[in-house]
Amino acid sequence: MKRIRIGVLGAARIAPAALVKPARLLPEVQVAAIAARDAARADAFARRQGIPRVHPDYAALIADPELHAVYIPLPNGLHAHWTIRALEAGKHVLCEKPMAANESEAQEIADVAARAGLIAMEAFHYRYHPLASRMREILDDGELGEIRRITTSMCFPLPLLGDIRYRYDLAGGALMDGGCYAVHLMRLLAGDNASDPIEVSDAHALTIRRDRRVDRAMSARLRLPGGAAGTVHASMLSRRVLDMHAHVVGTRGEMRVLNYLMPHLPHRFTVHTGKLKRREHLGEAARTPTYHLQLQAFADAIRLGAPTLTPAVDAVPTLRVMDAIYRAAGLPLRGEAAPATR
Repeated sequence: MKRIRIGVLGAARIAPAALVKPARLLPEVQVAAIAARDAARADAFARRQGIPRVHPDYAALIADPELHAVYIPLPNGLHAHWTIRALEAGKHVLCEKPMAANESEAQEIADVAARAGLIAMEAFHYRYHPLASRMREILDDGELGEIRRITTSMCFPLPLLGDIRYRYDLAGGALMDGGCYAVHLMRLLAGDNASDPIEVSDAHALTIRRDRRVDRAMSARLRLPGGAAGTVHASMLSRRVLDMHAHVVGTRGEMRVLNYLMPHLPHRFTVHTGKLKRREHLGEAARTPTYHLQLQAFADAIRLGAPTLTPAVDAVPTLRVMDAIYRAAGLPLRGEAAPATR
């Protein structure tokens, strides 16, 4: 396959940054088609972004024989349905995070992808930046000693309560939206594994008044592999206005990272051991945008059979932890037909 032709499901705001612009820098990738619920919006998006073909609906796009792959930036609650439909139509999938609304849906996606022999990749773009690998490398080297405590957060302001990310029926909520990054990073730093998985001790949610099923902020305490303590913070509307950090404390030192999400932009990465404190610099490679690195990895997986860092099977334990957090906070899982409460 010399060139991968990708179709986009939905004229989402994230699509230009996450797919269209990076594709312009990768000769092996072409964004070839789009479909949206609103045909006029799809037409306008295609004209602005230089996409040659507009399909009348999602089903027509995934049935297009000229497309090799589909990018899915739809609301969370639609991810599993359309990812599975695309895989069953023989298309590779790059799906925005979280890949599903709950663990059960994530497992179904992983099973379908395995049977089809296709790539289903979850769009945790930060994971493809050298910063993520370097954080894990420091922990593996034992520089910080035995890990005692890890804190991760993803907090940002979204005061517009009419936004779809506050809709329960679309699997909305702070933990589902930005919080999935904090959970995913926690798993990376904690070394989450099947024999000693992350366990949720307790969780507390702040909910929106019009629908008490939807969290505008969430905090959870975790028991990590080896017995370390973990804390996850997620917020779209609370006193934590903007907070995207990781903090790891060990018996011999600590590590702090500010802006792990998009580290090609200004960020800070410090390691403190004993009396020595240093700031880590990742060099020229760190300036490559995370979305570019993610799309390159997706293309390499399809064209060259290269492994990905965020395959569908990796979404299963992430959603398992998120489901447990919702349960501990007394909220229904996303994707469940729970009645609204006011």
